[in-house]
Amino acid sequence: MTAATITARQSFAAPTGAYAPERGAGKLAFSFRNVAKQFGGKAVLQRINLDVQEGQFVAVIGKSGCGKSTLLRLLAGLDKPTSGELVQGAGTTDQKRTRIMFQEPRLLPWARVIANVEVGLTSIEKGEAARKQSLEILAEVGLADRGGEWPAVLSGGQRQRVALARALVGHPSILALDEPLGALDALTRIEMQQLLERIWLAKKFTAVLVTHDVTEAVALADRVVVIDSGRIALDLAILVERPRRHASPELAFFERQILDQLYNR
Repeated sequence: MTAATITARQSFAAPTGAYAPERGAGKLAFSFRNVAKQFGGKAVLQRINLDVQEGQFVAVIGKSGCGKSTLLRLLAGLDKPTSGELVQGAGTTDQKRTRIMFQEPRLLPWARVIANVEVGLTSIEKGEAARKQSLEILAEVGLADRGGEWPAVLSGGQRQRVALARALVGHPSILALDEPLGALDALTRIEMQQLLERIWLAKKFTAVLVTHDVTEAVALADRVVVIDSGRIALDLAILVERPRRHASPELAFFERQILDQLYNR
């Protein structure tokens, strides 16, 4: 082992286990308490205990079938645990302020871009107020001049920006992201990562990203949670200042720790 390697390990080693971030320290966004989920006789999640603070960016990573998307569906209220409980905020189980963004944009092809964004305001705002909020969030995702267009004329990255705008227009306190950048090409994906980070920093919502991409996880997250066989195998704080540089030695160090856990090296 070289001196440079030793220095890197000493400089960038991060604690595992419980992690209290600087942003929003002390305020709980949500908590999984002994949560288990079964489908038929198969246990998908087992005794998940996870506290996440307000304003934190958490990435959940693991191999296919490990249970990470199931965890996100429970968070978003799309499914219910078999046992245990999910508590949000100040001891409540209210999931109305949680929004989810999927890998596919899931836009309505018969509705123009602005109308697709307004879907995110259903039961919250309508009429001119909904239009105004939708135009504002379209501007934030770089599509200020595309509100009157049809989804079919947009690129893949632009459609995902519309989906992001729709998820954010109602000002959620928690944004659940189910591999939303997985279908994008490499350069568009990096652009979307940077956009997502900028908006998260500005709006201070709690973000939970499910991804297969270890590089993406450490580039975006304050904390990476590795799920293996339905259990939390690693809970790693990513102690790297922002803005972060892709392929930097600091991020590579954390990537190596996560890959070692995933492949038992």
